[in-house]
Amino acid sequence: MREAFSELARAIQTGNFVYTGEIEPLKTTSLEETLATAKILKGHVIAANVTDNPTAFAYMNALIPSYVIQKEVGLEAVYQVTVRDRNRLAITADLLAASALGIKNVLALSGDHTTVGDDPRTKPVYDLDSTALVELLRKMVDEGTDLKGNKIANPPKFNIGVAGNPNADPIEPEILKIERKIKLGADFIQTQAVYDPELAKRFVKEVSHLNVPVLVGMAPFKSTGMMEWMVKYVPGILVPEEIQNRLRVAKEKGGKEAFLSENVEIFGELIKQIRKSTSIQGIHIMTIGFEWVVPKIIERSKQ
Repeated sequence: MREAFSELARAIQTGNFVYTGEIEPLKTTSLEETLATAKILKGHVIAANVTDNPTAFAYMNALIPSYVIQKEVGLEAVYQVTVRDRNRLAITADLLAASALGIKNVLALSGDHTTVGDDPRTKPVYDLDSTALVELLRKMVDEGTDLKGNKIANPPKFNIGVAGNPNADPIEPEILKIERKIKLGADFIQTQAVYDPELAKRFVKEVSHLNVPVLVGMAPFKSTGMMEWMVKYVPGILVPEEIQNRLRVAKEKGGKEAFLSENVEIFGELIKQIRKSTSIQGIHIMTIGFEWVVPKIIERSKQ
């Protein structure tokens, strides 16, 4: 990792095992729920991703929530930026604004295609791809220019994250894409949700030559409906039948409370297994709408 500008980057550099969370602004003009979520996560995670129109649903722009959770809650943000919705002009402008607002972490993403979103008529932009976005970020930070070479007064200081998908099959093209981004100057990898420790182990081994910190993604399920929706509609998600069956049985026998308790057992143990078998630097926990489970999962992983 290059110079650390954020608390997240500094913690990783000093060898601390870190936890990050995720906050999803919804289709609303209110920040009440966003702030409540940030308050739950604070003290348990070092930073929280603020999503940018996840699964191509049109939600509140991630920039303002990123700023507000830092200012009002004191929880560091990882500002997600997808290339799906904006051209390089708009993305550059947003990044300048993010720096002015004190944001220090940016996660560079492609974004799920608009055909899976809440208005499939939407035309995707993709003026840049996620690799070019990493290049833009690195030029802004290191050279004080945009992609065209135009000078930036008081250039931003970001630590740059990229996504990885341990579920990819075959895995080789995924590793090649990540390798390009790391060579351009990405600082850390956050992965998509992993439900099989062997896939996490394989991924970490495949990127080990890059010498870049890896935060493995976990996404517990709030309900059987959520689980079935993710399995069917979210690209790149593979949930073993064993986990699906354990959660269904828990729900049938003990209702919602038993279902959530089984989540704690499954994901606490999963974290424990992955930490034991790999050299990862952290875990990224995505629990949209039931963040109270995060400290329970972390505590279970230590047992």
